Amino acid sequence: MFEGLKARLEKLLADHTPPGDPRARIAALHAALLETRVAVGVMREGLEKTERALSIEQRQLEDAERRGRLAAQVPDAETVTVAEQFATRHRERIAVLEKKRTAQREELQLAERDLEQLGTEYRGARQGTDPGRTAAQEGAWRDIEAAGGVRPETDLEGEILKSQMQQRQMDQVVDAQLEHLKKKMKKD
Repeated sequence: MFEGLKARLEKLLADHTPPGDPRARIAALHAALLETRVAVGVMREGLEKTERALSIEQRQLEDAERRGRLAAQVPDAETVTVAEQFATRHRERIAVLEKKRTAQREELQLAERDLEQLGTEYRGARQGTDPGRTAAQEGAWRDIEAAGGVRPETDLEGEILKSQMQQRQMDQVVDAQLEHLKKKMKKD
């Protein structure tokens, strides 16, 4: 379950985070954080369910062993045999449930660690700090900004210029199509 969740979260972040769009990244991180919280809750419930089942099996084992001892005191070989069979089944089931509980605990620990990391990353993104940048990188960006440069994610003029260039390209394409249609109409 955990690996599938992790793959879905990574895909969600990769698919829905265009480079340089901090708001989209924050939204994707928030969605991933919520999904991870739900998954951690489901994992906790699964672990609790396994622990309850283990407790029930342990009680049933004790009952089967007690019944076997009582049957041994009363010379009833058939009841002793049946009690031993039930005790064996309960021991096997307990062994499986203990392995399952161990795996669920480890999986839950990984998911909780990822949840904490995702929460830290989300809080950092909301506060405007990028945990992917080192202190040296942040210092370099501050120096660039002090010299009059801008970061790509805050370059509004660059975005406007890019938008204007895209609009010109689209206008040129439309003009070329219009010219093509005019030539075609003259031939007919």
